[in-house]
Amino acid sequence: MKTQYIYKYLIIGIIALLFAACTNTDADQKFEQSPTERLQAKQKELNDLLLSSEFGWKAVYFTDNTQLGGYTHLFKFKNGGLVDMASDFDSDTAIYNSEYQIQLGSSVSLVFTTKNRIHLLSDSDNYPTAALRAKGYKGDFQFLYYGQENGEIIFKTNRAFIELHFVKATAQDWADLHKNIDMIANVIGAPTRPLFRLLETNDGTTQHQFDFSFTDITRFAVANSVESGSSMSYNMGIAYTPTGIVVDPAVEVGKQKLTNFTYDNVTGAFTATGTNNVTATIKYSDKPLVLTDDYKNLLDGKPQTVYGYIAAYLSSAQTNSPLCISLLNAVNATLPANQKLSRIQLNFNTPFGNYIEYRFAGGKKTIYHNVTTAENTTAKTIVLIHDSWDNGTALIPEPAYLKGIDAKLMDPAGLYVKKENFKIQFSNTIYTFTSASSPFRITTYGL
Repeated sequence: MKTQYIYKYLIIGIIALLFAACTNTDADQKFEQSPTERLQAKQKELNDLLLSSEFGWKAVYFTDNTQLGGYTHLFKFKNGGLVDMASDFDSDTAIYNSEYQIQLGSSVSLVFTTKNRIHLLSDSDNYPTAALRAKGYKGDFQFLYYGQENGEIIFKTNRAFIELHFVKATAQDWADLHKNIDMIANVIGAPTRPLFRLLETNDGTTQHQFDFSFTDITRFAVANSVESGSSMSYNMGIAYTPTGIVVDPAVEVGKQKLTNFTYDNVTGAFTATGTNNVTATIKYSDKPLVLTDDYKNLLDGKPQTVYGYIAAYLSSAQTNSPLCISLLNAVNATLPANQKLSRIQLNFNTPFGNYIEYRFAGGKKTIYHNVTTAENTTAKTIVLIHDSWDNGTALIPEPAYLKGIDAKLMDPAGLYVKKENFKIQFSNTIYTFTSASSPFRITTYGL
């Protein structure tokens, strides 16, 4: 019996030794390279990848999709640490040469070491809004390498740790990059298009509408639900493509995430299409999605109210339509340099009645257009009706140089009046006056 037990224990011991030997061999194989050698292997892997694509790589870089849009960059890496680069950051889509390195630290990273188009996003002195002062466009020029997947190179930005994918570029990507810039005008909207826009989603059975506004300087859009009781919204960065736009974050409709919108030149709409009839469309409307009663405060019998477009502070307001800006410029083009139009003031229920006041710099006399008012209850607009013109001392004929802009304020279809929820430089409430029959909108302070 003892001999049997001895053999039994010997066999168990041999098995244990064999198991340990196998385990140690696996560990030795796994760690046969030092950390430095593994990093160097990754360094070579990344550099080989960068050089492997015939037409280089494309990256659509959203630096902060909570407030900024995306910027397309094209890279053609060459031996010797050289790279050709182009971007749609602005209208300059030319190709520029600079240098890059694959650097080793705690990880492997791609670093653009000499100034090129990518650095426009990281320059803290180059910022689109006051809120981004000293932050620039929040971009980076060092990207940490995280491997490859489905033919794409995966990076994370060094500062914000945002995931960024490099996809293989094509010859067409380089040839069509300038078309991204051409698309900007379509996203902003032509002066001939209606002023009101919406995002309309369809989950295959139900449609929902969102008021849509876009700020071109930041390439960012906000869409808030217009449905009573709903607080749903989409805030999205926008990147341009030759055929439309890409949005980030995606517009989620019926559990589908839609990111690629195609432009329709006839309607001016951008549409993203999913499966099972799921769609999202950015399109125009001839009237506001929600009609307010803000105009009622201007009607006869109400307390005195005054609204002023003050050129010094409101000439660059985003809510001034292109048509409004062109008409203001047309007025100033007819006047001496020191007598430009400085203010358009709409006065209601004053001791002197209702009137539009045109003020000028340089001592030029103020011009008054006296009006009466009427209400369009169906359209929810206020209609200004001509009474007379005067210069403060005598009646005068209509000044020819004011005819264009005055006609928009006197639109027979009336003016939509909206109390806005933003401020411009001062604490005064902002009101916009929008023509009901043309793409004219002027921004004023409540005074």
